[in-house]
Amino acid sequence: MSIEFLLTTLVIVATPGTGVLFTLAAGLSRGTKASVIAAFGCTLGIIPHMIAAVTGLAALLNASAVAFQTLKYLGVAYLLYMAWNTFRDKGALAVPEEETATPSARQVITSAVLLNILNPKLTIFFFAFLPQFVPTSAPNALARMLELSGLFMLATFVVFAVYGACAAAVRNQVISRPAVVTWMRRVFGVSFIALAGRLAVQNQ
Repeated sequence: MSIEFLLTTLVIVATPGTGVLFTLAAGLSRGTKASVIAAFGCTLGIIPHMIAAVTGLAALLNASAVAFQTLKYLGVAYLLYMAWNTFRDKGALAVPEEETATPSARQVITSAVLLNILNPKLTIFFFAFLPQFVPTSAPNALARMLELSGLFMLATFVVFAVYGACAAAVRNQVISRPAVVTWMRRVFGVSFIALAGRLAVQNQ
């Protein structure tokens, strides 16, 4: 395993984005267990991109401007939807008043998976990044690509879970102050909008 791959993976995974934001919100609003579930969902959302890279679909997406733009704007729309729900106190940072109001693990995972599926840059990343470490002419190239993809997913889960655990550690201090919750909800909502804007202006 090359040190360059490990370092690059850690830098990419640790850089705050939609998945990190979603996991932090889960930890702040519902604690460590919810943040781990969110991290798991974000990790599952990588699988379609990995399959696309392995099967060559990423190359098609990269070559097709229409396919890329369609996926991109679906991602933008979903991020704006997340922002709208967050502002309405019904999104990722909603603090449930009753246990029955807590989103199920399936709902959290579904939202997390959608965040990553509707991110065309993740597919492009797999298409452009992995071949640098796995030449297609190399023996067992497919197995090697799956191995590195698995490592990337493991790093994603661990780093996101750590982010979420840190957020959960200060949860009591946050939810006991309604003004802080309101402020953070607005910050998260604006952050989702900013991420949507950044995705909207990205090109292939």
